[in-house]
Amino acid sequence: MKFIFRDYEFENGRATFHYGFDGGQDFTEVIDFQTENQEYDKALLDKALCLAFIIAGVSYWKTFGDGDIELPFALDEFQAKFFNAVYQEGMSQFAYENSLTRDDLAHFNVTSDDNRGALSYSGSGILALQSGGKDSLLTASVLKRQSIKFTPLFMASGDRYPKVLDELGDLVVIRRHLDNQNLAIAEQNGARNGHVPITYIIQSLALVQAILLNKEQILVSIGHEGAEPHAHIGDLAVNHQWSKTQEAEQLFAKYVRGYITPNIKIGSPIRKYSELKIAELFVKNAWTDFGHKFSSCNVANYRQNADNSALKWCGDCPKCANSYLLFAPFVDPIELKQLFTGEDLFDKKNLEQSFKGLLGVDGVMKPFECVGEVDELRKAYQMAQEKGGYSQLPFDVPKSDFNYQKEYDYNPEIAYSTTASGM
Repeated sequence: MKFIFRDYEFENGRATFHYGFDGGQDFTEVIDFQTENQEYDKALLDKALCLAFIIAGVSYWKTFGDGDIELPFALDEFQAKFFNAVYQEGMSQFAYENSLTRDDLAHFNVTSDDNRGALSYSGSGILALQSGGKDSLLTASVLKRQSIKFTPLFMASGDRYPKVLDELGDLVVIRRHLDNQNLAIAEQNGARNGHVPITYIIQSLALVQAILLNKEQILVSIGHEGAEPHAHIGDLAVNHQWSKTQEAEQLFAKYVRGYITPNIKIGSPIRKYSELKIAELFVKNAWTDFGHKFSSCNVANYRQNADNSALKWCGDCPKCANSYLLFAPFVDPIELKQLFTGEDLFDKKNLEQSFKGLLGVDGVMKPFECVGEVDELRKAYQMAQEKGGYSQLPFDVPKSDFNYQKEYDYNPEIAYSTTASGM
């Protein structure tokens, strides 16, 4: 069924995106941004809104869409490749879970050879995306330690947000209102569901917010992760976190430079670190302030309409198991167990399959979550056992020589050496 990107508008800090199917259901998404004045560049803002409009549409395309789409504007070759990556590589888990191939996913065609060009822009200051997890709180802690001013940003899907973020300064909250009413109707009519490249959606909305607040840099706190696929569908790598990969970060930054403005930089200052190294750095730099206030558990905090004001750990999901592995080498066992309702997660029978998937044992697939690489997590388990104070898992875990201190490539446009010199 042909999916139509109808149009979008922006007024008084509110963006409205309209989508629909040819002869089928329509959807309207509303996003509320924070505006301090009306002095922003409206032409530049429109370019950013256009990007967000197309990327956010994936939440509605997935219901009944196929390869046929209709846009109200032309795309050149790079733009078509960019949006094909978003709707194909970014939807690989969705394809896997719905028994689809690359051919079944959306295809954007080249309809122009005219690069409409980016605009010049003069802004200042940092917008630092926040989630309440270890990565973004680590970046915030180091920025504060270095006395680098920044504006924390959180994207909320309702009225609530993690109150720990108020400790970072004047928090800006983008409120994204999905068209839940029409999505529910679509579900009743047999719509498909599944994971979308949420990091790209957040980044595109953060770009709009940066222009409205006249910021010049957007920090997205992501380590070296996401490159290890779960499976393959032909030439399509199945990856839960494609939009978190270095490849995706570079692709997004290239789009911003070429089609919006070269004067806004976006990327992650902790990209060069492994997840295990980030856990160590978090314990060293942020545990005192946030060790008992942060969480990476999606089940307890980030499901639709969940109250995430005070972040929690459920202690029963793969993300909790992953975090337990990463922090076990660096946190006192008694204190770490206290975070997870006083339990040693290595003892929990219901987590055995999750640990097998995380550690690559018995052919169990790695969970569809933002988690560390198999070899990295084996190293974490090995270090935890050497540290002592933790139970052993009821199966053998292969040894690992993973070098968690290794530094990876990162985006040099993010000029602040926040983690290099500040840690």
